[in-house]
Amino acid sequence: MKKSTLRNVISGIGAGISLMLSPSAMADIDKAETFDYKVDRFADIQVLRYKVPGFEQLSLDQKLLIYYLTEAALSGRDIVWDQYGKYNLAIRDLMENVYLAAREQDGKSADFKALEKYLKQIEFGNGIHHHYSMDKFTPEFSRAYFDGMVKALPADKRPANLTTLEEVIFNPAVMAKRVNQADGQDLIATSAANIYEGVTQAEVEAYYAALRDTTDLTPISLGLNSKIVKRDGKVVEEVYRQGGLYDAAITRIIDNLAKAEKYAENDRQQQVIQSLIDFYRTGDLKKFDEYSILWVGDTASRVDFINGFIESYGDPLGMTGTWESIVNFKNLEASHRTEAISDSAQWFEDHSPVDPRFRKPHVKGVTAKVITAAILAGDAYPATPIGINLPNANWIRAAHGSKSVTLENITQAYDEASHGDGFNEEFVIDAPTAQLMNKYLFITDNLHTDLHECLGHASGRLLPGVDENALGAYGSTLEETRADLFALYYLADPKLLELGLLDNPDAYKAEYYKYMLNGLMTQLMRIEPGKDIEEAHMRNRALIAYWVLDHGKADRVVELIKRDGKTYVQINDYTALRGLFAKLLAEIQRIKSEGDFAAGRTLVETYGVKVDQELHKEVLDRYSHLDIAPYKGFVNPVYQLKKDNNGNIIDVTIDYTEDYIPQMLRYSREYSTLPR
Repeated sequence: MKKSTLRNVISGIGAGISLMLSPSAMADIDKAETFDYKVDRFADIQVLRYKVPGFEQLSLDQKLLIYYLTEAALSGRDIVWDQYGKYNLAIRDLMENVYLAAREQDGKSADFKALEKYLKQIEFGNGIHHHYSMDKFTPEFSRAYFDGMVKALPADKRPANLTTLEEVIFNPAVMAKRVNQADGQDLIATSAANIYEGVTQAEVEAYYAALRDTTDLTPISLGLNSKIVKRDGKVVEEVYRQGGLYDAAITRIIDNLAKAEKYAENDRQQQVIQSLIDFYRTGDLKKFDEYSILWVGDTASRVDFINGFIESYGDPLGMTGTWESIVNFKNLEASHRTEAISDSAQWFEDHSPVDPRFRKPHVKGVTAKVITAAILAGDAYPATPIGINLPNANWIRAAHGSKSVTLENITQAYDEASHGDGFNEEFVIDAPTAQLMNKYLFITDNLHTDLHECLGHASGRLLPGVDENALGAYGSTLEETRADLFALYYLADPKLLELGLLDNPDAYKAEYYKYMLNGLMTQLMRIEPGKDIEEAHMRNRALIAYWVLDHGKADRVVELIKRDGKTYVQINDYTALRGLFAKLLAEIQRIKSEGDFAAGRTLVETYGVKVDQELHKEVLDRYSHLDIAPYKGFVNPVYQLKKDNNGNIIDVTIDYTEDYIPQMLRYSREYSTLPR
């Protein structure tokens, strides 16, 4: 986005802007034209850069803490590649070797360009499957061309299992989907993710059912850091830990965490790092809970990080966490916004439109901040979330609270890169709605993320005896649905004006329109013709939008209308729309609180899965005329130690010039740890 345009958008917001966007972010807007956010474009991907404003002003100890935490983050790269697929690491090595050789010999042919595209795709997906659709990439270069390039490689760069790797690469029926969520199928047998081996869904579910103690009020997150395999006819866990599965990578993570610990900002942060090291050394999930409790209680440190097996979207059963890390530091000015929200957490909980039985009587330890991401790694790289709420264990949330963050330098990069792409002109119903979105969408989008992460995920409670995994494969979708609905409901509440977070009672309409447009139509650009919706967040948005469309039909609250042969979303009654959000939120919270699997399954399958093929074709046709990539991700900045003539570290410098493929190739050289 050009700085003048963004400044015009922001200057129109009026009083309270200091709570919306920090002075440092405003200063960055003035310098936006000197920073090239766009790095690369291929297939359905746009690769961007993000800035790390404020890094230079940190103390040397804070910079060194960030430096070693980033080294720990990058040291886990191989883990997520291996979790995503059994052959991913071997295929990555092979493809990189072939690419480097082919670039020297044949840098212009159609086959080479297709090979380069395929390499970029698997680097972005951390493996041979798309990061969002979970479908396997299809190479567009010929097998004969590839065979010729492989044969020309030195012997030590030709893998012994070449035939197997080529079958995985070229046969579309082999390992076709990383995570399958199709109802009625064996989700493990039909998923290529490398977190189960030789077992069926029924065997895994029986294994965990035997371990689960429904009377335990502080249950561990079963399966979070393990692979389930069958050995000698018996189902067993292989635990991710030092000395166990992923030993070499975890050992390197531990070594860098130990270096980071020396620069901890306070005793509590030092305890957090030590506790994480203990967990990695033992693999004991009780120790992970101890770490999580220490981490959520560390609210004084400016530098922060996540590092570990955290989110379970990569597991078809929603149990095993894929490895990820984000290193960050607090944006002091912008955090006034999230602090205003978290300070009122009990008010929001008490006024939630859900059954009082399902509300938390005492909201504990909800802390929120706006952060500046310093590095993205593992499952959070190259594609990354814009908000995080952790820990995931419900009992820890209830007893010790949660920590929520919004990654403002990431949202700013998205915003800068997307302005002027023609989206509003093509899909927004009229000029007044487009003007409202131009004026308020950046702010309301950020507030939606704040409310989603800070309060949505932290709200509500399970009834006694309800298993937090009772919703099974639908759990992730329903949890994201709940958090989105909480945010949507409160985005229109006068409380936000009272807190000074918005200055116009109609501002929320910008986000309401964008959300309904996305859920009903525009997110379909991410789906191939004939496919169902499978990703949890996409299912969540479709569930909300189509449920509201259906239940508001009689009163024409929201409609899909035709104009000049094109479909548009028309919202006729924003107040009634908020009421429908409230009604659905109440039902989703009931489902979660009671562990009502059948009702949750019905909602997801009815509203969140199937695609109107005619509408889908129209959306794809209209997008084809716009230069918009459906997916975006990032390259990381590069941090280097600066030393004086005596070898003493005097600074940590940051560089933004590394490009996409050079970064991926360097990471493979410098951070490869696991056997192939």
